[in-house]
Amino acid sequence: MSAPRLTELAADGLWRNNPALVQVLGLCPLLAISNTTVNAIGLGIATLFVLTASNVLVSLIRHWVRPEVRLPVFVMVIASVVTAVELAMNAWLHELYLILGIFIPLIVTNCIVIARAEGFASRNRLSLAAWDGFMMGMGFALVLVALGAVRELLGSGTVLANAHLLFGDIARSWTLTLIPEYRGFLLAILPPGAFIALAFLIAAKNAIDARRKRLARVLPVSSPLPEGAH
Repeated sequence: MSAPRLTELAADGLWRNNPALVQVLGLCPLLAISNTTVNAIGLGIATLFVLTASNVLVSLIRHWVRPEVRLPVFVMVIASVVTAVELAMNAWLHELYLILGIFIPLIVTNCIVIARAEGFASRNRLSLAAWDGFMMGMGFALVLVALGAVRELLGSGTVLANAHLLFGDIARSWTLTLIPEYRGFLLAILPPGAFIALAFLIAAKNAIDARRKRLARVLPVSSPLPEGAH
């Protein structure tokens, strides 16, 4: 793997082609589960693992899968990985598993996962496929966590409430009460609040991109010195 290719894949997953902010894929879990930071972290980690593992497996078997059956095979691979994640969360993070509920097995139908398996992993070697899956999963997880933090803060005035569901008893004191005696803003933790918060995140990204383009046009491009000049 060349360093420039790694950098390009990282930039695509985290920013330029972010699955949540640019491709706007996986909206169902993104909006339904992001009412708290801990829920968002839990589902974000699960999706990150599924994306990385499924990309790796698809890249490994790509030479043995006939084109006419590739999609069913890829779905079976993704379903197997999701089942393993679901069983692991049920065993070790049971309370969080109950909260996330149907949205864990629904990772199978997440457009991001099948899109990266079909569009990238099936056409590239193992190392690139693994890196692409990791960075796309990381980009999705970061947006999910940011959305969860904003909604929890506006909805209840806290961040990382119930962190023990994910990190164990040591995290019972991790709750950050940023707005004391806050009565809450119900809209923030309801589905309409999720749409509004995601819209602001997308608008912020677009504004940053537009500002960077304007700066690139305004800043002068330094020209090389004439030959023989010192």
